[in-house]
Amino acid sequence: MNETLKYGLFFLGGVALGALGTVAVSRGKLDVKPLAADLLSRGMDAREALMAKADAVRENMEDMLAEARAVSEQRKAAQQEEQA
Repeated sequence: MNETLKYGLFFLGGVALGALGTVAVSRGKLDVKPLAADLLSRGMDAREALMAKADAVRENMEDMLAEARAVSEQRKAAQQEEQA
């Protein structure tokens, strides 16, 4: 199966699923509000967890940058002492 056919079938499946969902919602057989609220709350929880991880990574990078600057300053000082 080539890539174009595979992606075409995925697209058609998505269209069919969307049409089926639209029909279910319009007939009132599917209450979307609790599902949407649950989905949004889970998304917000995931965002908070991701932001916490990003903050931790940023702090680690700042620490490594400060250490690198200190090592660079020590190296420069050692080179100046050798030249003197």
